[in-house]
Amino acid sequence: MKYAMLPEPWQETLDALDEAGHEQVELTDADVLVFNGAAEDFPETLPESVQLVQVPFAGVDHLLDLMRETDVRWSNAAGVYDSTVAESTIALLLAQLHAHKRVGTSWDNRDEVEEHTSFLFEDSTVAIVGAGGIGKRLIEMLSGFGPRIIAVNRSGRDVPGADEVVTFDDIDKVWPAADYFVLLAPLTDETRHLVDDAALKAMQQHAVVINVGRGPLIDTDALVEALNAGEIAGAGLDVTDPEPLPDGHPLWEMPNVLITPHLANPPYSVRRRIGKHAASVLKALEAGEELPTEVDLESGY
Repeated sequence: MKYAMLPEPWQETLDALDEAGHEQVELTDADVLVFNGAAEDFPETLPESVQLVQVPFAGVDHLLDLMRETDVRWSNAAGVYDSTVAESTIALLLAQLHAHKRVGTSWDNRDEVEEHTSFLFEDSTVAIVGAGGIGKRLIEMLSGFGPRIIAVNRSGRDVPGADEVVTFDDIDKVWPAADYFVLLAPLTDETRHLVDDAALKAMQQHAVVINVGRGPLIDTDALVEALNAGEIAGAGLDVTDPEPLPDGHPLWEMPNVLITPHLANPPYSVRRRIGKHAASVLKALEAGEELPTEVDLESGY
C-alpha cells in the first residue's frame, strides 16, 4: 500500500514499511497516513485516498477530539510496548519499595532507608488497574515475586495469572484490599482522577501508588495531601498532572516519591517498534481483515 508519514518521518519506521513492501509517497497519493504529531500538526484536510491513520501511541486521549472530527479509521499502538512499560513499572515499584530515593551519598541514613524498605514477595497484593496488554505482561513479570494479583478491567473477564478480577464499577472494593497499585488505565472521562481523595483515604497506610498510564488518572493535589498526611506510604510516577511537573512542585522534594520523566517507553523504543506494527496493520487493511488495533472512538481507546 502507499503511505505517507507526517510530520516527522522516522527512518526506522520507513525502513520497516518499505521492507514489508509498502511504498512511501506524498500525502496526496497515500492510502494510509502514519501520523506522529500532536493535534495541531494534523493536516487541515485529508485526501479522499486516505483510508486509515496509524499513530505510534497506545494512548490516544490527546488526539481523541481530532479523531472524532475525521471520517477515516484510526489505529493505535496498543500492545506494541507491553514489555518495555511493564519492565519500567517493576523498576519504579521496586525502587520505591526499597526506598532508593532515600539513599544519600554516604551511609549516614542507612537506618532511614532500612526503616522504609519493604519487599514485594512478602505476602503482598498488587492491584493492576487497567489490566490490558501491558497489565498481562506485567503479571507475567511479577510472577517470580509471587504477590497476589487483583486485576481491574471493564469487562470482568478473566485475566491470565490474576487471582481476582474486579470491574471498574466495583473499584472502591479494591482500594483497601491491596498493598500496591499500578495504574495502567487509558484516560477517559470515567478514569480522570480515578485516584482521588476518597480513594487515597481508603488505601492502607503502607500503600504505594505507581502511575505509568496517564497523569490525570491521579488527582495530584489529593496525592500531595495524602502523602503529607501519611495516608499512604509513597508513589512512583512516570506520568504526572501537570506534565512536565513544574520545578519546585512539592512532589519533587518528597523522599517517598520517585519520578521519571515519561520514559516508561522512551522515544527510541517507539521508533524501533512502530514500523513493524504499522506494517501488520496495513497488511490487514489491504486484505480487508479486522484491524488489530483499531481505535474505538466511543470508548476512547
